[in-house]
Amino acid sequence: MSVRELVVLGTASQVPTRHRNHNGYLLRWDGEGILFDPGEGTQRQMLRAGVAAHDLNRICVTHFHGDHSLGLAGVIQRINLDKVPHEITAHYPRSGQRFFDRLRYATAYRETVEITQAPMASDGPVARTDGYTLEARKLSHPVESYGYRLVEPDGRRMLPERLAAHGVKGPDIGRIQREGSLGGVALEDVSEVRRGQRFAFVMDTRLCDGVYALAEGCDLLVIESTFLDEDEELAVEHGHLTASQAARVARDGGVRHLVLTHFSQRYTGRGGTSRSSEAESGGEFERQARAAGYDGELTVAHDLLRVPVPKRR
Repeated sequence: MSVRELVVLGTASQVPTRHRNHNGYLLRWDGEGILFDPGEGTQRQMLRAGVAAHDLNRICVTHFHGDHSLGLAGVIQRINLDKVPHEITAHYPRSGQRFFDRLRYATAYRETVEITQAPMASDGPVARTDGYTLEARKLSHPVESYGYRLVEPDGRRMLPERLAAHGVKGPDIGRIQREGSLGGVALEDVSEVRRGQRFAFVMDTRLCDGVYALAEGCDLLVIESTFLDEDEELAVEHGHLTASQAARVARDGGVRHLVLTHFSQRYTGRGGTSRSSEAESGGEFERQARAAGYDGELTVAHDLLRVPVPKRR
């Protein structure tokens, strides 16, 4: 049975907290696993979440700040230790090649698996398979950063009432799907377009064209919301989003399920005040996102959370 879900491995911005690990997100998409931004501690979080190195097919790094990439060394060494039998491709900004090389060979180990390196230097598709196209768009951050978007091809949904009206039944249903027509009946006469699903992953960035392009029409959007609204100046200065900004992107893009993550540690450890406790639990991030006008499904992420991709419309 195909599974499409997000497994959240870590949700902390810059430094981990008592309750939040550095970033790490696994997208299970049918038989594939795409690991996004493995920060420090990702290998252990994978163990806690029941994710094996064999589950990985791609590693996608948005940029080379430590909270998004320091876990590469451990993950790559685990891939080799476990002798993963299939190809694993790593996508990352070409400008960070020296950082990728340092992390890949951070310590001595025996290489048993070939990691295919696929650095990128511009917007556009970075991978095409029968099941999806993986695209990248440049974002706005102090170091070069890219977001990722997975797009499933549109298919067709067979309509029982039209099939019956045209007398198409049994094995002929499969034939008309394969061949496009049967006995003067076109596939379009007995079916309708079934929109492919869309997923986007947007990390460290200010508001920019790339953010909106990645989010447009997504079924599931994972997006940073490092700051609350009162710290918007800090967000702009450091190249990040607030909860309200992320929510407005989702609202304007028609996103079905919004996942907020990548939270600043400044909202924890303030002597147990109600405000800091609420922010740590996600309540204040959710409140501000709702106040910004997003009315779809909303999740404030926490470590080891599993979020299913919404069912097709």
